[in-house]
Amino acid sequence: MHASTTTLYRPVGQAELDLIAASGSRRFPPRLPDQPIFYPVCNEAYAVQIASRWNTAQGAVGYVTRFEVRSDFLTKYDVHVVGSKIHAEYWIPAEELEAFNDAIVGTIEVISEHRAEGQGKSET
Repeated sequence: MHASTTTLYRPVGQAELDLIAASGSRRFPPRLPDQPIFYPVCNEAYAVQIASRWNTAQGAVGYVTRFEVRSDFLTKYDVHVVGSKIHAEYWIPAEELEAFNDAIVGTIEVISEHRAEGQGKSET
């Protein structure tokens, strides 16, 4: 077991969640050609904002995932704050996603589910 890990979060939609599940909840799927960066976020509050505001468009469901990454792997990346102080995220180039996936310790778990206004919200 690795000595030190960092907890990260990723808001995902149903299609991405299905691909994560197909990997045994151990890997994020490759980025699409128009997605050159993979953005894991540094805190649950930011992930919930994205999942509940953006991932629920057109009645879709948004999920928040939580996972552990080896801290030594993350040292080569800067944390980018893209709004208020809670909007902190890593920018992982798409071509480095496989190495990022290799640095995940344990499984990727769904910690909350979000639905569009009026469709309810459930915590898992």
